[in-house]
Amino acid sequence: MLGIVSAGITAYYIMKRDGRGWHVHIFDFTMYCGLSGIVGGRLWDVFFFDWAYYHNHLTEIPYVWQGGMAIQGGLLFGAVAGILYTKYHHIDTWAFADLLAPSIILGQSIGRMANLMNGDAFGHPTGGDFGIVYPDTTLAYHTYGNQPLWPAEVWEGQIDVLVFVALLLYSCFPHKKGQVFCLYVMLYAVERFFLEFLRGDYVNLTLGLKSAQMTSIIAFAIALIGRPKSLSSPSGADQRKAQDGCWNGQQRLAARLNLCTRKRGCCIKQKHVLNATASFDLWDSHKRDALWASPTSR
Repeated sequence: MLGIVSAGITAYYIMKRDGRGWHVHIFDFTMYCGLSGIVGGRLWDVFFFDWAYYHNHLTEIPYVWQGGMAIQGGLLFGAVAGILYTKYHHIDTWAFADLLAPSIILGQSIGRMANLMNGDAFGHPTGGDFGIVYPDTTLAYHTYGNQPLWPAEVWEGQIDVLVFVALLLYSCFPHKKGQVFCLYVMLYAVERFFLEFLRGDYVNLTLGLKSAQMTSIIAFAIALIGRPKSLSSPSGADQRKAQDGCWNGQQRLAARLNLCTRKRGCCIKQKHVLNATASFDLWDSHKRDALWASPTSR
């Protein structure tokens, strides 16, 4: 639960900085996707990892506090809820997912801290005198006793933080819409695939690979092949800058036209004055000539 809350707070900050106003949806979005993720994570663990136990203990399926949450199911159910939410509220799903991706992996990192304290998602024995020895109240101890185990969940949480930093860095550069989220999927898929060689909390093999490794391969392929090709839409801040730049440009153009108009008016007025002065001088010279030619004037 702390991971979900932390992910929501991080997403709120990122989207508020983005400036498109999507941060107002984060509370509801986090609630819907968080609950869907809990249900999906639990069901995925029950049916893909621990069905051999739970098919004889069906009443214990809702006991999430005993451990047993699969991140694959949580991400899948959460993604479905997120897509439905963005479609309902007419939000660009891919652009929203790009902003959300760093907060998701950060929430996963905090979730691995909970795994360490709860004694699940543990590694298999190291075969030496190094590793983590869990308390006798944990599932890890009941599985391997006091043998030192690989710190699989600790390393995954640490790598998640590195992925979080990589996603933030990638977001700072021009990219196509949806690529940040697809990069998140691919990086986590690679991370999880190799860490599964150290996991010892289950041994369900398919074609020589664990179920999580098969899921990672499928997720990586989908993210690589199905990544969006359209150009990314500008952020709210970029849109405001463009609007401000357009407005400033219009103001500068209007000022130049006004200055030019005023200059032309001044020139026209000066021309009229000069013409009037010249006409008066011409009339005055003609008048003088006429007076000199008049007999009375002599």
